[in-house]
Amino acid sequence: MSTSAPDPAAATASTSVEAVAVAPEGEHAKRRGPGRNLPAAIGVGLALVAVLALSVLVVPQAFPVVAAIAMVAAVLELTRALAHGGLEVPAVPLLVGVIGMVVSTVVFGAEGLMLSTAAAVCVLILWRVSESMGLTALRDVAGGVFALAWVPFLGCFLLLLMQRDQGAMLVLLAVLGPVGNDVGGYIAGVLFGRHPMAPGISPKKSWEGFAGSLVLGTAMVTLIAVLALELPWWVGVAIGAVLVVVSTCGDLAESLLKRDLGIKDMGHLLPGHGGVLDRVDSILLAAPTTYVMLEVLLP
Repeated sequence: MSTSAPDPAAATASTSVEAVAVAPEGEHAKRRGPGRNLPAAIGVGLALVAVLALSVLVVPQAFPVVAAIAMVAAVLELTRALAHGGLEVPAVPLLVGVIGMVVSTVVFGAEGLMLSTAAAVCVLILWRVSESMGLTALRDVAGGVFALAWVPFLGCFLLLLMQRDQGAMLVLLAVLGPVGNDVGGYIAGVLFGRHPMAPGISPKKSWEGFAGSLVLGTAMVTLIAVLALELPWWVGVAIGAVLVVVSTCGDLAESLLKRDLGIKDMGHLLPGHGGVLDRVDSILLAAPTTYVMLEVLLP
């Protein structure tokens, strides 16, 4: 009986397949590269910046409408995502609440936001318990309150910033801080990322990326604060650094939620970015942070 020598090419191929099969998630990520449609992401990002600039600087009366549209889309995405976790959050009272909170904030300011938020929660509870009661209804109401608190309540702080002196620049400051955080983190992470920040939550986030976020995000906020708002440089640095930390926490919080719900993106409306909520998650935390820091540093 004859024995044939092993095929070196077959052995090499088998070894390569086994190596890929056992490679950790980080190694797969490195082989895949950035992992997103970069031309589409850049094009959509520039379009979003253009819409923001037009609605804030050229036609400021349109900014509440743009903000309301973004919040409605984000709430719809969130309700669909929560459905993956078994929560049947009614969308109609949430959408009515979003519009009511935006209008009340524009007309009555912070007091209107507080009252309309309380009213939206009451409407949500009555709407849900009219269908059924019990533990399931309680869980659905809790999910709806979470949606109202996360998206329209935090988002309406952009409208409160718009009502202050030099409000347009304050809105740009609150938005461009998270934008600088995302862009700086992405570039530094792709080029230098080696040490994962939170591998169990977001495997692609690295400490090197966070350093890039800190540099670019703080620089963008400081430039707006000094050149456009004529604030002391240290105020811009303080606000910028805090916004980067808050924006990173917002990204990680949404990543943790998506991991728990078993989804990759909140939506697919924005090519290269995912959903609207994927794009504004950090801005939602940056807006109230900017508002509070201005009250503390420049009362």
